[in-house]
Amino acid sequence: MSETREKVIATNRKARHDYHVIDSMETGIMLTGTEVKSLREGKANLKDSYARVQNEEVYLYNAHISPYAEGSYNNHEPLRQRKLLLHKKEIRKLIGKVQEKGLTMVPLKLYFKNGKVKVELAIVKGKKMFDKRRDIDKRESEREIQRHMKQKQRF
Repeated sequence: MSETREKVIATNRKARHDYHVIDSMETGIMLTGTEVKSLREGKANLKDSYARVQNEEVYLYNAHISPYAEGSYNNHEPLRQRKLLLHKKEIRKLIGKVQEKGLTMVPLKLYFKNGKVKVELAIVKGKKMFDKRRDIDKRESEREIQRHMKQKQRF
């Protein structure tokens, strides 16, 4: 059996804070040569990026891939829209889910898998302010419990 190796390039940490993740899937992404070289150097940012369906194709917007330092006049545009590679069946599934009220598509991470660049695309629903506060309280209480447990183990 062949072993699949992943190397994470960029993660969208704010996505899990601002949204409830309902479903996620792995997609390919159409890139130029200088974009791939820039990604190998780890120069990408997914903050404020999102995906949208246009003409039965899915595109990624606001994903910033810095220009390649060694690139020449044919270097890429950092914030251009990039096509995500999905099967028609998967695109139809996404269209059905996104048409529901309040759902959108957000990339969670960008990574290399077996030499190819992949995007983990999630269908998400926006969190309200009280949901965010509840999550913060829950996280803090779990940390407090862990601290107490650690102290008891010392004695």
